[in-house]
Amino acid sequence: MAGHSKWANIKHRKARQDAVRGRLWSKIARAIIVAAKQGGADPASNTTLRYAIEDAKAANMPKDTIARNIKKGAGESGGADYESIRYEGYGAAGVAVIADCLTDNRNRTAPELRTIFGKHGGNLGATGCVAYMFEAQGIVRVDADASEEERVMEAALEAGADDVQVDDEEGWIVTTAPDAMLKVKEALEDAGLSVLSASLTMAPNNTVEVRGKEAKRVFDLIEALDEHDDVQKVHANFEIPDEEMARLSQA
Repeated sequence: MAGHSKWANIKHRKARQDAVRGRLWSKIARAIIVAAKQGGADPASNTTLRYAIEDAKAANMPKDTIARNIKKGAGESGGADYESIRYEGYGAAGVAVIADCLTDNRNRTAPELRTIFGKHGGNLGATGCVAYMFEAQGIVRVDADASEEERVMEAALEAGADDVQVDDEEGWIVTTAPDAMLKVKEALEDAGLSVLSASLTMAPNNTVEVRGKEAKRVFDLIEALDEHDDVQKVHANFEIPDEEMARLSQA
């Protein structure tokens, strides 16, 4: 599995810890509030809100907290006016990086991200400089302990999934087109399978292998971006060998 996918797995395992610290929940709450404010409080007619709710569930956010943030967004007038902005750039060794943000001040966010890129051997680029290297994709994670391979494959593919792969650590990773993700997730749940999470990502069309100091720089860059308050999601096309990825993730 490519480095970017390993990073996604690391983030998925860390989500529970991040939620306890409040950082991840704060970001998700912002996404829910903005989605409800812009598109209404009904997830059935507000796809952006539905995706934000799925992220909240993956981070173990309580239902009442989700509901409270939806109400806050739907009833909010005035206050901070957040906008969705995608920043693109390069890390060490030419690794392509995308940072999807929600910010109330792009004049603050852009310089701060530029500093983060520069500190870790990269540079912030122009809009569109790396986005063409990625493809939007839905990812549904299924618990291996509660799900048999044949049932996962059958339910996922019948619902329109593109592929089912083994995740050695947690179970199955079902990939879908973005607009099919929620349908596939619901089909898996209707089949009695244990869905761990469902989310949208940007999957790279190809990867760049990095090792040693360059791997450390790339890893630190991704972590620094992920920790920035305005950054909702980070996507990258790096490839790091298994043993090196394990060492970096434990540092």
